[in-house]
Amino acid sequence: MDGNPKKNSIYVEIGTKRVFAGALDWPGWCRSGKDEETAVRALFEYRLRYERALKGADVDFHPPEEAGNFIIVERLKGDATTDFGSPGKAPTLDSQTMGKPELERSSAILKACWREFDRQVKSAAGRELRKGPRGGGRELIEIIRHVLEGDGAYLGRIGWAYTQDEDADPGVELRRMRAAMLDGLAASAAGKLPAKGPRGGLRWTARYFVRRAAWHALDHAWEIEDRA
Repeated sequence: MDGNPKKNSIYVEIGTKRVFAGALDWPGWCRSGKDEETAVRALFEYRLRYERALKGADVDFHPPEEAGNFIIVERLKGDATTDFGSPGKAPTLDSQTMGKPELERSSAILKACWREFDRQVKSAAGRELRKGPRGGGRELIEIIRHVLEGDGAYLGRIGWAYTQDEDADPGVELRRMRAAMLDGLAASAAGKLPAKGPRGGLRWTARYFVRRAAWHALDHAWEIEDRA
């Protein structure tokens, strides 16, 4: 973690249509914009929402007082995933191994992001979510199923076998999925999963797995909050 609590090291993922800015040391705190400036500004604007999400987790988060406190330490070239609306490139930091202290910290942050998602789902239950300007937007149950689908795909990217029960109650399946994600994360951090898939492609590292899973949970938690 950055030694200066008033400074936050970030990376920027630059696509042709969309740019993401993410906090290196804080998985889940990642926002997008049409360009680098708007992405960094959005990241700053979400600092208090991220702080709220981490409430109760045993981590020492200090939101920056101004956007100028950010330090861009890496710029990555995005791809079609970036332009589609999801961060798709791993910063260099994520290639580092994850020891036990970082595993515990990352697990705590990931659990906090899940709690925030659950809180927003509970708050929006029984309410109709506001549609977009063109009438688009998933219903609440569809968002939950989408998050489950994404989490299952993320598990596959680290090489952890999991069979999703599509007929199960979504709440039950969320708990089951998350238990598998924590097990898979621990195995990946311990080096127990192959670094390459059966076709030779590189699998996600433990650090990037947490980064993407935390972002996905918070991105949809905040979507629910805004649309409710």
